[in-house]
Amino acid sequence: MTETEALQKRVVRVLVAAQILGGIGFGATVSVGALLASDVSGSPAWSGMAATMSTLGAALIAVPLARAAVARGRRVALSIGSTVAALGAVLATVAAALGSFPVLLVGLALAGASSATNLQARFASTDLAQPLHRGRQLSLVVWSTTIGAVLGPNLIEPGEVIGSAIGLPTLTGPFVFTVAAQLAAMLVYFFGLRPDPLLTALKNSPPRDGAPPRHGFATLRVNGLARYAVVAVALSHATMVVMMSMTPVYLYGHGATLVIVGFALSLHIAGMYSLSPVFGWLSDRWGRIPTILVGQSILVVSLLIAWIGAESQALVVVSVVLLGLGWSASTISGSALVAESADVDDRAGLQGVSDLLMNSTAAVFGALAGPVLALVGYSGLGVACLLLVAVVTVWSLRNLKTQVPVAS
Repeated sequence: MTETEALQKRVVRVLVAAQILGGIGFGATVSVGALLASDVSGSPAWSGMAATMSTLGAALIAVPLARAAVARGRRVALSIGSTVAALGAVLATVAAALGSFPVLLVGLALAGASSATNLQARFASTDLAQPLHRGRQLSLVVWSTTIGAVLGPNLIEPGEVIGSAIGLPTLTGPFVFTVAAQLAAMLVYFFGLRPDPLLTALKNSPPRDGAPPRHGFATLRVNGLARYAVVAVALSHATMVVMMSMTPVYLYGHGATLVIVGFALSLHIAGMYSLSPVFGWLSDRWGRIPTILVGQSILVVSLLIAWIGAESQALVVVSVVLLGLGWSASTISGSALVAESADVDDRAGLQGVSDLLMNSTAAVFGALAGPVLALVGYSGLGVACLLLVAVVTVWSLRNLKTQVPVAS
């Protein structure tokens, strides 16, 4: 085993540990964010702003974190992201004590840094990975998020017990776990990622005649494969967010019990993460674009079931499971393609822009999902999402014929 391979194994172990902690922190935030927004604002109508602000916060911090990675390495960038997320949870707690809704929104936006950090951690797993193993390395880090995502929402009750014991405002107790988990993740990143994987990759890369690194948008302008990869990830993510933001509302409004709604969400999350190592392996074995097409095919089946079987709770549950699987195949393979579609010097900037567009696209389409649901129903929402899948599918088929060589 070479020195680089040994370092890569250690990097993946560090990232997995930090992802579990970060997932717990983010899961605890999301689990009470909507309830807290409703309580502080005094109206359930504002509850959706919790997810909106977290998503926007993740989008806004993605590029600054990428620039920090270029300048100081992944270790510093990921540590900053976790620290900002912890500060966001503290600010949200202060906002609850003050009864200030605007301050709460700022706190939830800062807490969204946890999501941005987790997303950029998946790219950190590819910095030193061999080209034939990038998909698998990335998918292992993505898969580890499952543990935190499942544990986080289950910390509401014990968090409230702890919060009550130390005098925190109602519903802010789970933020104790958020702050602790994010600070622990920060320490894991800061002390574990030595030597830094990105700085090591940059040092080992061939010189580029003094040309400075391109920022992400500049890379998109000149690199067709990068444009395709970023759009494939963004639209696949938007498709998932649109359907899942409305599925609980639709099911509950059509007579489903909260148990069924929770069951559907749990199975969807399982679909998103449980088979991610399989899709990572497939992307290495079959190629990035063929695996993206596999993901789009699964998304098509999911959306067709949502269209045809909207009146059946069982079929809706099947649809959201397939939605998670299609998202997994598309975003894992697409993210691997983002990571290798540009030179090493330009990758971090491109990755930051990819995460920015991924989150902002999801926020925009997610905001439109409610009006579309009201206008054309759940079946029509599925048909509308087929348009997003069609864009990625057509572009993928074109790239299969004129594929640009992948940068190693």
